[in-house]
Amino acid sequence: MRAIGYRTPGPIEAAESLVDIELPRPAAAGRDLLVQVKAVSVNPADYKVRRGAVPEGEWKVLGWDAAGVVVETGPDAGDFRPGDEVFYAGDLTRPGTNAEFHLVDSRIVAKKPESLSFAAAAALPLTAITAWEALFDRLDVGRPVPGAAPAILIVGGAGGVGSIAVQLARRLTGLTVITTASRPETRDWVRDLGAHHVIDHRAPLAPQVAALGLGAPGFVFSTTHSDQHLPEIVEAIAPQGRFALIDDPAVLDITPFKRKSVSVHWELMFTRSLFQTADMAAQGRLLAEVARLVDAGPLRTTLTENYGRIDAANLKRAHALVETGGVRGKIVLEGF
Repeated sequence: MRAIGYRTPGPIEAAESLVDIELPRPAAAGRDLLVQVKAVSVNPADYKVRRGAVPEGEWKVLGWDAAGVVVETGPDAGDFRPGDEVFYAGDLTRPGTNAEFHLVDSRIVAKKPESLSFAAAAALPLTAITAWEALFDRLDVGRPVPGAAPAILIVGGAGGVGSIAVQLARRLTGLTVITTASRPETRDWVRDLGAHHVIDHRAPLAPQVAALGLGAPGFVFSTTHSDQHLPEIVEAIAPQGRFALIDDPAVLDITPFKRKSVSVHWELMFTRSLFQTADMAAQGRLLAEVARLVDAGPLRTTLTENYGRIDAANLKRAHALVETGGVRGKIVLEGF
């Protein structure tokens, strides 16, 4: 089968950073599904792994988001059948989705939204799981912070995770949604997704939040540059508020939160599959609910660019852009 991989971790500019290769087609066993991959999207996880992870075998195949068609099922794969159209976000410990055929644990898979193409569906899984878990499992936004404004500040609202977090917070909660964006096109994007207020992350955040006249928000969700924005977040958040982040600062001193008794939550959507947690199947159920909400209308895909065929050249283009941190929504590749 065709696939894209690398032998040596390094920068995307290196000639061998991503290479078109041929690999044996795997077979489904146990709880696994064998999926014929129709579309994938690119996430920061892809370039972070590519820059530092040494392959355990000859090749390392990246990619986590995928939409495709089930072609084989293991004997313990639940209710899935060959021909089912599915979407999912994969597992850090296994070969990735940048391949014609991909094995995935059925517990983290759901049938894709019927109203979406494979490309539009592939934009959603990783970011939807991340945003959902951050909002509802980590921040527990349904439980009010006493005395705080019923509001959430989402730092980085135009990125992949921010784009779905804005929608989830607006459609599924009663919170006032404040988000950050700096360019005209990204400000328009987050407003269209449902943000009530948009502030500029290139300027101090706390005075802009205060100027809205809402009071101190009970929740802050940071998707990018958390270390740079932390002093402003500390100032802006309500006492006893809850703060979640998903990025990887080299150092993050959370001591200033102590005075306000702010709780800090780190979200990684791969934790359940990484540790085979008892509630691992929650991710499959979560994606099924996302599909239902998409088909019913409250949620929409965050696909903004389709780079065409899944091959090394197009993946290198996508990695290079995602690494800049300036992507609006999600980049998708489709077909081999």
